[in-house]
Amino acid sequence: MSDFWEPLRRATPVRIGLGRAGNAVPTAEVLAFGAAHAAARDAVHLPLDVDALVERLTDLDLGTPRVVASAAPDRATYLTRPDLGRIPEAGGLDLPEETPDLAIVIADGLSAEAVAKHAVPLLEHLLPLLDSATTVAAPVVATQARVALGDHIGKALGAPLVLVLIGERPGLSSSDSLGAYLTWDPRPGVLDSARNCISNIRPPHGLDHASAARTIVSLIAGARELGATGVALKDGSFTGPLPGATAAATDDS
Repeated sequence: MSDFWEPLRRATPVRIGLGRAGNAVPTAEVLAFGAAHAAARDAVHLPLDVDALVERLTDLDLGTPRVVASAAPDRATYLTRPDLGRIPEAGGLDLPEETPDLAIVIADGLSAEAVAKHAVPLLEHLLPLLDSATTVAAPVVATQARVALGDHIGKALGAPLVLVLIGERPGLSSSDSLGAYLTWDPRPGVLDSARNCISNIRPPHGLDHASAARTIVSLIAGARELGATGVALKDGSFTGPLPGATAAATDDS
């Protein structure tokens, strides 16, 4: 039997019009809420399968992926000390300065599930949109990582732009949402206001991979033109190949 809320329920995963059983929420809704909460907790605590991700990234022909870790030694520390997830582990980063046009970091963040599902498909849509002259560093997989760890990685590689693909904080209707953060002139201490973010990449319920890739390419083009990302850069309607690269195939940051 339909009710007032049914058309809205079909349009959103948000819990609305749950109904009631006496003075309480119906048992089915209580169980559904518990299942969604468990899925969100699992997404936060599930470790990233680094070997499987590296294998899939190798197929992109960007070079041998590198794996780095933050200063957070384990998941419990990562969750209670966000600051440690923003810096490299003791000893720093063992990354050669390559001066590519673009560095790509794939970070577990708060949902390894999101990274496993969406990072490689997004890159498969993104890479063909880049101009053939654009040099892209071999991807870096970062564990126990926050977005700002990408600033250290981009700086070490010598890249003027770093793209961080990271699992976003799960919600009760989305445990597999991927975020993409673009930062110009990455270096330790960059403010979040100096980044651009494309969030909720999770087809079929969020932004699809092709649309996200086109938006990222548009932002890359704008960042090169402005020499900046963040509040000064807005998404445009650019959908074609990325304009010619500015750096040679040697090094960057």
